[in-house]
Amino acid sequence: MRDFEGRVAVVTGAASGIGLGMVEAFAEAGMKVVLSDVRADALEASTRTLRDRGATVEPVVTDVRDPEAVQQLADRTLEVFGAVHVLCNNAGVASSNSLVWEAPLEEWDWHLGTMVMGTVHGLRSFVPILLEQGEEGHVVNTASMGGLITGSHSEAVYMTAKHGVVALSEGLQDQLASVSDKVKCSVLCPAFVTSDVFDNYESLRPENVKSHQATEAGRQMVAGMKHFLGTGMPAREAGEIVLQAIREERFYILTHPEWASMVEGRMRGILDGTDPQRPPPPLGAMD
Repeated sequence: MRDFEGRVAVVTGAASGIGLGMVEAFAEAGMKVVLSDVRADALEASTRTLRDRGATVEPVVTDVRDPEAVQQLADRTLEVFGAVHVLCNNAGVASSNSLVWEAPLEEWDWHLGTMVMGTVHGLRSFVPILLEQGEEGHVVNTASMGGLITGSHSEAVYMTAKHGVVALSEGLQDQLASVSDKVKCSVLCPAFVTSDVFDNYESLRPENVKSHQATEAGRQMVAGMKHFLGTGMPAREAGEIVLQAIREERFYILTHPEWASMVEGRMRGILDGTDPQRPPPPLGAMD
């Protein structure tokens, strides 16, 4: 897809972070955008700012864990704009700090329900529309570098979900190629991009999911992650990378190509049969 003027995009998790960066890039390219987020206040604020800049946007409060809510998002998109051309399944949850055998089922449900099943619900509601329209279309599923590497003891629940998004996207791309030459798919695997995802974790976590602030290890992990996110790539820049990847019909989207060595290290370990280890980031990646 190279012509974005007048096309329609839907972005979940769109009120801040990478989601908002994609919305801004799409709007600047002349697209009409439906912003979806579970946080009504943040969604309203972002929508107001975008409209003040002249963007054509429509907010829809949506919990992507609910398939009926996602279907209502699709229905609202068609009601307001009459079509959809780009779907970004971007809603996500920050990494938790639990041991896999101690994490409550609510924690697993929250992570997998938001990132894996939330993506599934988006595909079930929107892909039939993309195919039936007979026009160019593109799906972008947000995973993470954590969907391509493993090894951090504090992020196992999160990485399980993100690996699921990568596998789901790979399967989707193969199946789309068998039925259409117009609808494509990409999986976005960002490293450190500016975001308030850990603040959202605290405000949105289910009651039985422990706060990061409950343990010293959790507090240290969040402090470190907030530092790296705060000094990371601007979300708007990540949005522009996604826009260019859609133009190029590129499947794997890495915001930080220098981190590819970490993926190579993991693949080498798989072939060698060694225990999983998270390799150190490449020089400069944490600067």
